[in-house]
Amino acid sequence: MLSAIRKLLRPPGPAPEARVPDGERVYAIGDIHGRSDLLEALVEAIERDHAARGPAKSTVVLLGDLIDRGPDSFGVLLWAREWQKLRPVRILMGNHEEMLLGAMEKLDVLKQFVRFGGRETLLSFGLDEELYETAEWEVLHAMAIAATPQSLLEFIRTFEDRVQIGDYLFVHAGIAPGVPIDEQKRSDLRWIREPFLSDENWHGAMVVHGHSITGHADVRANRIGIDTGAYASDVLTAIGLEGTERWLIEARGTRQAVVTETLAA
Repeated sequence: MLSAIRKLLRPPGPAPEARVPDGERVYAIGDIHGRSDLLEALVEAIERDHAARGPAKSTVVLLGDLIDRGPDSFGVLLWAREWQKLRPVRILMGNHEEMLLGAMEKLDVLKQFVRFGGRETLLSFGLDEELYETAEWEVLHAMAIAATPQSLLEFIRTFEDRVQIGDYLFVHAGIAPGVPIDEQKRSDLRWIREPFLSDENWHGAMVVHGHSITGHADVRANRIGIDTGAYASDVLTAIGLEGTERWLIEARGTRQAVVTETLAA
């Protein structure tokens, strides 16, 4: 009954015009998945873009899944931590970070973690590849715990579940349609696909998310997806937001060519 009432109360149809508060500028980056090379190029591009656009209070939001699948999760985490020393960088907890933290505590979670790209993360932490390939599960679990820097685990535990700036809500995966933002479950914020992806109703904010891969930024009336599958596609995407303006910045390919594209509000 409660969910039915919430659905009735949601404004149907197209979203109102979303905007960032005056004097602020936001950059959000989609799932990095161990591509420190693309992240380095995108950080440099964002810093150039920010300087060229003039003074503003800036916030960077990393949408989670910094780790796994790509070759250098360790490097990505170091880049993110160092960038936080230079400007406000808020980082969301993705489902892959959740699995890493769980893998440190439970063998069953480790088995899931390595099937979904955790192998590459552990190798980037310095775990020996030959030992990884030959170890029994219990031994591998102990090796994984020993190889994973505790300082990086502490850093990951600081990651947030959601960030809201003006009319924009930044989450890793999405939200449960019809549920107020402050009542969203962590599991949905980190893992949901449907019914979020196909829902066309206004969510009370423009949702910017990653988690679900598309070939290009997926711009809808009520959400914007910017996970372009960097680990496999060689494309890492960011969105810039100021007032009602939106633009994309992408690092592409092994040479990290940077492309900027203005989006319709």
